[in-house]
Amino acid sequence: MPLPVEQQKVIQEAVKEHEHLVVDGMDISGHWNRMFGQRVIFDYDYANLEKVTSLPGGESLGWCYGCAKCTAVCPIDIVGDYSPRKIHRKTQMGIDLFTSDDLWLCTTCMNCLRVCPKEVNMIQIMPAVREQAVLAGNVPEELQKAFEDTAKYGNPLGQSQRKRAAWTKTAGVPVPIIKDLGRPVDVLWYVGSYPSYHPRGQDAARAAARIFNALGIDFAILGREEKDDADSQRLAGEIGLFEMMAEHNISVFEKYEWNVMVVTGPHEYNAFKNEYPKMGFERPILHYTQFLVQHLDKLKPLLKHEINRTVTFHDPCYLGRHNGEYDAPRELLRAIPGLKLVEMGRCRENGYCCGGGGGGMWLDSFTQNHTTMRLSERRVLEAVEYGAEVLSVCCPFEVSRFEDGAKSTGNDQLDVLDILELLDQSMNGG
Repeated sequence: MPLPVEQQKVIQEAVKEHEHLVVDGMDISGHWNRMFGQRVIFDYDYANLEKVTSLPGGESLGWCYGCAKCTAVCPIDIVGDYSPRKIHRKTQMGIDLFTSDDLWLCTTCMNCLRVCPKEVNMIQIMPAVREQAVLAGNVPEELQKAFEDTAKYGNPLGQSQRKRAAWTKTAGVPVPIIKDLGRPVDVLWYVGSYPSYHPRGQDAARAAARIFNALGIDFAILGREEKDDADSQRLAGEIGLFEMMAEHNISVFEKYEWNVMVVTGPHEYNAFKNEYPKMGFERPILHYTQFLVQHLDKLKPLLKHEINRTVTFHDPCYLGRHNGEYDAPRELLRAIPGLKLVEMGRCRENGYCCGGGGGGMWLDSFTQNHTTMRLSERRVLEAVEYGAEVLSVCCPFEVSRFEDGAKSTGNDQLDVLDILELLDQSMNGG
């Protein structure tokens, strides 16, 4: 039972006056008599914590009670020194998150929120603080370039809109553009920026086109009318840029008649399923793995070539934790004859992060000064530890990230392939 308040006050005064004190036969001298005094925590200045919690979306940082469950699962802490709990503590100690490098390290992977008993939500906190940093011009240079390229060219790679559908010329199959088609289609395929422009992303796009044709899917793409979904830019704090891209895309989507939209990447899936509805766009959206699983009965007979390799799968944060889809990619992999699927220790709900989310795709040079290795490199090492010959993915951000990670860690023998590429290999050989 705690001592009555009046007795506590008496003891506190006695402690101040006496170097040696015995209460009820117990010697309370020494350093531990501080239990009767004010806790040191109250000596801190909470102004910088309150700067965060006063923002719409930043409130939950103040709910942290330091249990550190987030630290155990934070992918950045595994290769650095980082977690929501540590950010909370630093702001208590006077660090200004608005100008701190810590602001840009979070990949919004959501693993912390999955385990947090107080629901401290970094997916809301970080964009809220980053928005203010963006408005103040406190943005890492490489991220700022991605913002500017998106605004100017419609994609973060700085490529011409006129070339957005250039990859279709080497697909080997028809890839109709809906504007040229002049009729409704069953499937509107939103290709995405990296599958449209990045060489390794284009490999997956061409594979998808061949698969859709083989299945007899009535589909079309938007071509040069398509612009970046900008969800990662939103999470990196550029809210205005996101709204500009969303307004453009929504107006294009609504120009044409179609039944379901299929997207190549999890970030686009998250944007169109969860963020664009806030701006009035609500239509059926499927990630390509979900769509192809619905056609698995027709797809399986087409998978004629065995792929006799040990394959592991990396769960994308924005398909898995953010949107709850873990099974569709695995069903497709298990459908490939000869393929042996092995799971890494960090998988499904506790899957690791490639480091590309929340603007991290454009911050590798920045983050390397704060981590012992890239998140993608750590994931490559884990895949190798589990005996994988192939690291399979279903996010356009990941192929190039993991291929770079394989090279930089000396694991060139590990192939990184999109599930689309594996399906295409099984269909057509090679």
